[in-house]
Amino acid sequence: MYIKVNVFPRSKKEKIKEVGLNRFEVRVREKAERNLANKRVLEIMARYFEVDMKEISIINGHRHPIKLLKIRGNSN
Repeated sequence: MYIKVNVFPRSKKEKIKEVGLNRFEVRVREKAERNLANKRVLEIMARYFEVDMKEISIINGHRHPIKLLKIRGNSN
């Protein structure tokens, strides 16, 4: 399963919002440096989809706020 995520780093509160079919907005407290925000987004999305961290990865957008994630092990 592929999903698009728009990331907002350095937010006051962490929040996840589904804005469309397989499209999400994720707000994280971490800065967008040293891969901190990316790691936190993966943690949040893994918890949301109830999969292990090893089952989710960033396919595109490592250095961009809009990311394409691949989730394995989830049939939804």
